[in-house]
Amino acid sequence: MKAISRLASAAALLLPPLLSGCFMLSTTRKLPVPKTPAITQTVAPEELVSRINQRWDALESLNASVEIQASVTKSKEGVAKDYTSIRGIILIRKPALLRVYGRVPVIGTRAFDMVSDGTNFTLYIPSKNKAIKGSNAVKKKSPNQMENMRPGFFFDAMVVRGLEKDDLYSVTADTITEEEADRKHLYSVPEYILSIMRRKAGTQELEPVRVVRFHRDDLEPYQQDIYDKDGNLETQVTYEAYQKFDSGLYPSRVTIKRPLEEYQIVLTIDKVVENMTLTDDQFVVKIPEGTETQNLE
Repeated sequence: MKAISRLASAAALLLPPLLSGCFMLSTTRKLPVPKTPAITQTVAPEELVSRINQRWDALESLNASVEIQASVTKSKEGVAKDYTSIRGIILIRKPALLRVYGRVPVIGTRAFDMVSDGTNFTLYIPSKNKAIKGSNAVKKKSPNQMENMRPGFFFDAMVVRGLEKDDLYSVTADTITEEEADRKHLYSVPEYILSIMRRKAGTQELEPVRVVRFHRDDLEPYQQDIYDKDGNLETQVTYEAYQKFDSGLYPSRVTIKRPLEEYQIVLTIDKVVENMTLTDDQFVVKIPEGTETQNLE
């Protein structure tokens, strides 16, 4: 017992010097100090939701001139294929009408033409003399990833929808650190994260619907994650380089990733016109007689 008492006394005598650093060696390193934005805005969660609701409610149609560049990845084979970029037009009219068509570089003829009414779609590929029709919902996946592409994600990617009446939400604040491409500077980026959920019928479980991230310097969305009914990340959209177009502020680059099908589409926006009159015939693809038609499940 006396030995234990002596050890305890010795420890009590040694502990203060150790804690004060008398018996510890240390070095000081300089760390890069992230640059902070000149402006960091603060808004209440309901105001953030009100902003996207107002923008969504004010939008009736959209006409965008774009450059489209698609890539497909086969992760199991360790290969990726990049397709030649083409010029295109995206037309949207609420509640769910969509048309996307692209033109062959130099020649200017149609590379593809796709329309959707929100439930079904038609895709016409002139070079193959082929039309593909089917439901917007993929019921049976094809080994050809591009055949699993459905037009609905274009609609969801081009604009951030407002919340529906049964949606629940939460808003959290965070700060991320971003590095320039040349690695010369770090930036501290404050953000708001809007998580949108719905209650699963008959349970206390909340199902993820979307997560929208906002930079707090301009309160514009810079990323949107959209989930399927099983809680998988179905579509991830990033919005970059906002510019003033005739209709107001809009991102000049929209990147759409579909992780489940492993493809990506990058849209470079040249022109955006909102709320112009779009007629029903602008959402019709004329299929020539003799065209091979494939119906997808």
